[in-house]
Amino acid sequence: MRLATLVIVSLSIAFTGLPAQAQSIEDMAGQMVLMGFNGDSQSDAGVRAVRDQIARGEIGGVMYLRTNVASLPRVRAINGSLNTARPWLPPFIALDQEGGQIERLTSAVGFAEIPSAEDVAAGGVEHAEAIYTALASDLARQGFNLNFGPVVDLNLNPANPIIARYERAFGDDADAVTDLAAAFIEGHHSAGVATALKHFPGHGSSEDDTHDGFVDVTDVWDPVELEPYRNLIGRGLVDMVMVAHLFNGEIQSGDALQLPATLSHEWITGVLRGQLGYDGVVISDDLEMGAIRSRFGLSETISRSVRAGNDILLFSNTAEYDPELGAEIHSILVAEAEADPDFARLVEASYQRIMSLKRRMGIVP
Repeated sequence: MRLATLVIVSLSIAFTGLPAQAQSIEDMAGQMVLMGFNGDSQSDAGVRAVRDQIARGEIGGVMYLRTNVASLPRVRAINGSLNTARPWLPPFIALDQEGGQIERLTSAVGFAEIPSAEDVAAGGVEHAEAIYTALASDLARQGFNLNFGPVVDLNLNPANPIIARYERAFGDDADAVTDLAAAFIEGHHSAGVATALKHFPGHGSSEDDTHDGFVDVTDVWDPVELEPYRNLIGRGLVDMVMVAHLFNGEIQSGDALQLPATLSHEWITGVLRGQLGYDGVVISDDLEMGAIRSRFGLSETISRSVRAGNDILLFSNTAEYDPELGAEIHSILVAEAEADPDFARLVEASYQRIMSLKRRMGIVP
């Protein structure tokens, strides 16, 4: 009996509400791929490419960058098209809309911008609740169902080039950050929009930017940076956790390769799932960032990401744009799953977590 058949049988009870074709190893692997794309109109070739990949079950979601936004009517048309590509299993349609300088939808196209996390925090939790509830409602109206936020990094290094520089942190106190992040999450949940805590295990103390290359936080990272994750997991509020490309020799003392946390079994399976008790969806940060791309090839990146414990592999498709990159990533996942039963079991577990979240958020009809 083929592995795909075995997997179908193992899932037949858990997912009887879905058609049989949504339970093959091919479709399970597809749900693990979330892609950036080219184009800002429903008719653009890059948009058609990701829509076709959704329809074929090769990818399970897309991510917007600012270059994909020409106008709000065009955004709504693109998202409507993506949602109907596979009606029984719609994709995640995601973006980074944190506020301040980190946003894809702007006032230039008529979208109501919001302040940075640092500025929101100055107004208190009730102020944050109002801002993020309105934001999520606006996002849902445009057809988005996943916002990559809140940032729960602690503002421990005022010279940090990627968190402090852009006022992305709510503050340096873990309890206050927890409460403000909860306001962000609950506001989004009220509109049916999923969220992703970032950047695990904590980017606020770093001295360098993982967009550029290898970042070692061994001498600067503080265990208190885990507390917002611990707190929000304890409150049952976490939809996804996004893992950063950070190396920490204190935690990864036996890691001769100095793997970034995104590819580290110690961090994801050991700390996040083991110590913190998290059993939900884990998503990588963009796997085309310099910290990954400069050191690992595509196949190794995919294999290590899954084996470390990631459920969704995020590729911005910006390093060297390839309209068929999603299909290539999918084929690598399927080939490794068919060759290695242990890898296939990881794919199956990821699929179950992803589908559980999509159902809970009302994305799957």
